[in-house]
Amino acid sequence: MSEDKLRKCDWVVVPISIETARRIVTEFHYSKGATNTRVYTHGLFRNGEEIMEANCLGVAWWLPPTKNAAIATWKGEWRKVLSLTRLAISPLVPKNGASFLLSQSINLIDAEKWHCLVTYADTWQNHTGAIYKATNWEYMGETKPSPVFQNKDGKMMGRKRGGKNLTVAELKELGFENIGSFIKHKFRFVLKSGGKKRKEKDLTYKTLFGDGM
Repeated sequence: MSEDKLRKCDWVVVPISIETARRIVTEFHYSKGATNTRVYTHGLFRNGEEIMEANCLGVAWWLPPTKNAAIATWKGEWRKVLSLTRLAISPLVPKNGASFLLSQSINLIDAEKWHCLVTYADTWQNHTGAIYKATNWEYMGETKPSPVFQNKDGKMMGRKRGGKNLTVAELKELGFENIGSFIKHKFRFVLKSGGKKRKEKDLTYKTLFGDGM
């Protein structure tokens, strides 16, 4: 059972191995899986404990988005866009632990190399992106519906693997079924100025979701 409220002085966020990141995602994220690559994987630990990866209680996982997604997000250099692909924490962490982990993780990103961050909230999981509102991300609107593939164990898999796009038949052979197509809520966080804001995306989070978390 988690504590009622996280105290910042009691927790620390540091880089972790991709193996530990994958363990956390498998245990605590609804996707139950992740890619084999990363730019950053940052882990959440209790401050004062020995920083052993076995004690990790959360992860923020970052990697570049697709070229099209980057271009649609940032008017600057598309190679400067980084995507938050997984954010997961143990139920032992206080409720505001995810916001703390995300904020601290962003502080560890090289803002000279990466100018803009992007992430998505999955509506098929009833996510509205409240955590991104709480950490000052900019709401960019809804994506077009995209298919979600899941196996019998609940693990998700995207169609893109490395440089190849898997067909529906190939995914089915691997044990993944299309459970439907869903929109996502898109958010971005600007680390370094340089690109023009998309004026057509001036719909605020509050307009859609109000003040609730």
